[in-house]
Amino acid sequence: MSSQVRVRLLPSVTCLFDEPVRVKVAGLRPRQVVTMRARSTDEKGVVFSSSATYRADGSGEIDLDRDPSLGGSYVGVEPMGLLCWMRPETPHRYFIKDKALQPLEVKFSVHKEEGEGSMLAEATNERLLMGDGVRRLPVKEGSFQGVLFTPPGDGPFPAVLDLCSLMSEKRACLLANRDFVVLAVPVYNDNRENLHEMHLDHFEEANSLTYVHTYKVGSRGVGVVSQSKGGEVVLSLAAFVPGVEAVVWINGCNGNVLTPLFYKNHQILSPLLFDHSKVIHTESGASIVKYVLQNPLAEESKYSLIPIEQAEGRLLFVASEDDLKWDSKGYVDEMVERLKHHGKENFESVCYTKAGHLLEPPYGPYCASSLHGVGHFPVLWGGESKAHAAAEVHLWRKIQEFFRTHLRCDATATEAKL
Repeated sequence: MSSQVRVRLLPSVTCLFDEPVRVKVAGLRPRQVVTMRARSTDEKGVVFSSSATYRADGSGEIDLDRDPSLGGSYVGVEPMGLLCWMRPETPHRYFIKDKALQPLEVKFSVHKEEGEGSMLAEATNERLLMGDGVRRLPVKEGSFQGVLFTPPGDGPFPAVLDLCSLMSEKRACLLANRDFVVLAVPVYNDNRENLHEMHLDHFEEANSLTYVHTYKVGSRGVGVVSQSKGGEVVLSLAAFVPGVEAVVWINGCNGNVLTPLFYKNHQILSPLLFDHSKVIHTESGASIVKYVLQNPLAEESKYSLIPIEQAEGRLLFVASEDDLKWDSKGYVDEMVERLKHHGKENFESVCYTKAGHLLEPPYGPYCASSLHGVGHFPVLWGGESKAHAAAEVHLWRKIQEFFRTHLRCDATATEAKL
């Protein structure tokens, strides 16, 4: 490595996962062309990487906030492009970073332009999921297990239930960094025990335990957030279970999918089933499954449609228009029309035109395709990298704003629980 060339990560080499980092290079020759790379390994040992070509200015410096990439993984000014454009070296892999205790390490490096090029300098960005003072408590109660995250300080704080399709601590602990008490619970556990029938009581119990395990909760009701399969669960909680004050539904369905839903020992919703003949296979080896689901509005599906008009809490519908997993935008349009028909005004919606299915906290690698979590075959998720990354930044702020606005939180509520 060159002793003169330096990679600087600002404001620090350490930051939270959902915060941007400014990448600058100094010590190059004036107008020198170099290749910049980012590289990281996920929790399954899969390597992800990106590269881009940059030209130094007259002072021998490069600033990714200012300077355009001339080629490589992306073109143009993309301050976080090296992070968001990292791709797996093994096809159809999702970047797995779900455990909160271990930070993500990303190596940024500068190389001579020719071929692979010798390395001139490097720096490691440590991206934390848990900030200072956030506490992590594994919870195992009754029929479920999850992980509770609490912010530093005494509160009171709003309470949120994060229903992840498969267990992930990422979104929950990142919300805890932003002053929410969050319980992360998977829709499907490791044994997939509820693949044949699902019980809403299980999630109602998790919802109530958001209060039980911490005195810091000050909201009078609970917020719930989920996407994909979990989306129909949070809508069902809002429709059938008291105390759900605010719902964030992301790229899900407006009906109950695949598995009959029970509540208090009675089936309350029938399942919408798949027509596997409508799977579209592509040359990439990944399939499009957007059109395989029964129409929720068909007469034969009426007992699968979730009666969201019964929900008393606030509803935020989030849809990606290029979602290749669900017809999310169509489902949102139907839900909005139905709520209007019932004279309801407790909802809002946001749509992202070129985003795909997997809308997550920002600044992780965009995933174009990966193995389906339940079907175990590769699927296309949709979206265009740049637009998808921008949607994640906007949505992450929107979620926090929505919960802060609609989860009433005061000291009186906290004292009542003590």
